[in-house]
Amino acid sequence: MDFESKIISREVSEILWETEKTVGTAESCTGGRIAEAIISVPGASKYFKGGIISYVNEIKENLLGVDHQLLEEKTAVCEEVAIAMVKGACKALNTDYAISSTGFAGPTGGTKDIPVGTIWLACGKPERVMTVKVEEDHGRDINLAIATNKAMELFLTFLREEDAPRPMREG
Repeated sequence: MDFESKIISREVSEILWETEKTVGTAESCTGGRIAEAIISVPGASKYFKGGIISYVNEIKENLLGVDHQLLEEKTAVCEEVAIAMVKGACKALNTDYAISSTGFAGPTGGTKDIPVGTIWLACGKPERVMTVKVEEDHGRDINLAIATNKAMELFLTFLREEDAPRPMREG
């Protein structure tokens, strides 16, 4: 894991530690790399409950509750599936938050409409999910490293927004 990823993981750790919130992962193409980034920080067992590697649609459907029709109509590589994976992971793992990934890391698997290097990342909680799409193909290893790093960056952004003081409403 690169230096930047370790810094991001440490910041995520500090926020989760302070807020006493929990997180889990639902990973397809990244195959556990996001979970690995989270647990790279000592003490992660306080906030990381676990992960589901849902490499095939059967697991996305049966363990994460992703709708079969959605997978049939849009394929597993779309924003809606990434969002459904976050919501399903929060439920299955009983966590406050989850991070998901679904895509084509390569070197094969892509289509004309969804080329290799297309990876959807999502994070959040059932009521609010943030997403980002990675679209460049730099080869499998680099694609997976970029996706893992982007997922952690996205989650850090999400946590900072969650933890930000809310303006008081008058009423």
